Amino acid sequence: MKTRIAMIVAAMFAAPSFGQQVTAYCSTNQSWCEMAATEFAKATGIKVVQTHLGTGEALARLRAEASNPKTDIWWGGTGDPYLAASEQGLLEAYRPAYLKDLYDWSVRQYDMSGNTVGGFYTSFIGLGYNEDTLARAKLPAPKCWADLIDPKYKAQIEMAHPASSGGAYTIVAGLIQQMGEDRAFDYMKKLHKNITQYTKSSQAQAKNVARGEVAIGISFSFGFDEERHAGFKSVQAVAPCEGTSYEVGGIALIKGARNAENARKYYDWLMSPVGQAIGAKANSLQNPANKTFKQDPKIPTLDGVKLMNYDFKKYGASAERKRILEKWEKEVNSLPR
Repeated sequence: MKTRIAMIVAAMFAAPSFGQQVTAYCSTNQSWCEMAATEFAKATGIKVVQTHLGTGEALARLRAEASNPKTDIWWGGTGDPYLAASEQGLLEAYRPAYLKDLYDWSVRQYDMSGNTVGGFYTSFIGLGYNEDTLARAKLPAPKCWADLIDPKYKAQIEMAHPASSGGAYTIVAGLIQQMGEDRAFDYMKKLHKNITQYTKSSQAQAKNVARGEVAIGISFSFGFDEERHAGFKSVQAVAPCEGTSYEVGGIALIKGARNAENARKYYDWLMSPVGQAIGAKANSLQNPANKTFKQDPKIPTLDGVKLMNYDFKKYGASAERKRILEKWEKEVNSLPR
């Protein structure tokens, strides 16, 4: 009897069984990552062991871990690296039964990727700026891509590094599609002269603009809206007048996942109205994929934004991505500023 009681007590205080957890890489705003993990654990009792990584970093880790996967699900962040991961056989196909609840742009990601990548949210690239910082420098607010290469903005502009940031890669690939490759690289060489730094993540620009550390940031527009709603009233953002690229944020199950069943549960919860609504509650203002609930009014609409016809299939391919990044490193980032 004593032995049996001891066994019961030991079981009560044992670590959670491996099947009662899920490991995740999350590449969207950290506030959304953390709140989603907490709320899912409360709702299901499944512990979420989650790491916050830029999409470029997450893709590199998945490649390195391919023979022994360390994570079960990857969600959030721009979709191009997800498509590269799909092409390299790193993701598990999954076509949810609730596709009718999702916007067409989300469903297209499933169709394009053989059901390995879903569309989690969408948002467009904008030019964010701090009105007070620009005023002190006696500079006008930018409205167009063409404005950013004016020498008067030297050391006033920040964007992320396209190798580590999916958002920055979206900017580079978008400019190539808008302008043609030769003209786009000429443009980026001129822009490079005005860049103060390339950050690791595209989530840095809005915060650095809000704090006045840089006057102008190139990143997803919703980030600047988030800072304004958080009280930084001098932060504004515009969609470039010539047109702009956009992301479809990704969500995917990892091939060889150790906790595959719990990963599907987390996936379905993240795509549900409850999971999708977490974004705005965490002040992460992307446009959600699930259309069956009323989205938060703080989320910026796409009305009046000139979206380009972004070729996700071509520019999400790993060979094309690698070629562009190598060319950008050699012809742009290697230049003095």
